[in-house]
Amino acid sequence: MSHQRFFMLPLWIRVWHWNNAALIILLLMSGLSLHYATPGAMLIKFSLARDMHNICGIILCINYLFFFFLNIVSGNWWQFIPRPHGYAMRCWLQVKYYLYGIFRGDPHPFPTTLQDNFNPLQQLIYWGIIYMFMPLLMITGVMYLYPSLAPDRWFGLDGLVPVAFLHYFAAFVIFLFMLIHIYLGTTGHTLTAKYKVMITGWEEPE
Repeated sequence: MSHQRFFMLPLWIRVWHWNNAALIILLLMSGLSLHYATPGAMLIKFSLARDMHNICGIILCINYLFFFFLNIVSGNWWQFIPRPHGYAMRCWLQVKYYLYGIFRGDPHPFPTTLQDNFNPLQQLIYWGIIYMFMPLLMITGVMYLYPSLAPDRWFGLDGLVPVAFLHYFAAFVIFLFMLIHIYLGTTGHTLTAKYKVMITGWEEPE
């Protein structure tokens, strides 16, 4: 469905988004290097990977606080809240579109508007990533950086063992999200249309 060109993403969202993407990529690279560091297989030198992971982790926390504050002040937080009436059916329509409708050239069931930047599935998934898994990743990361903050014992184990498991789990979920996010970024009316929106802030008519 065609629509008029409109300005959707202010500069602060775009800056946060690309900073966040760069930090997560650096954290994944350095985290893998730390986890699988051996003399024969090393993505990044251990000492460099350690410093990179710590510094990027701290910047990620600052970047998140920046987003969290402005998201509330600007009222943008409302974009992440699913509308309850008929939500399950709207999600099902979106799932069907992603499974086969998109490959048949069907119109998007929920085109982007100024009032609704996200489709029903995006609202649910983005909410989970931003308000659940990102905080989990950062909190457990801070506990790793400052072990004194972790409990001595947790579920009958050394306190850092559950912290490590939760940190890895959150990182894995965010990694999967990033892969899907990059792919879905190519599914606009042109291959780069959605990426251009995140650069310029303008949603173009289809």
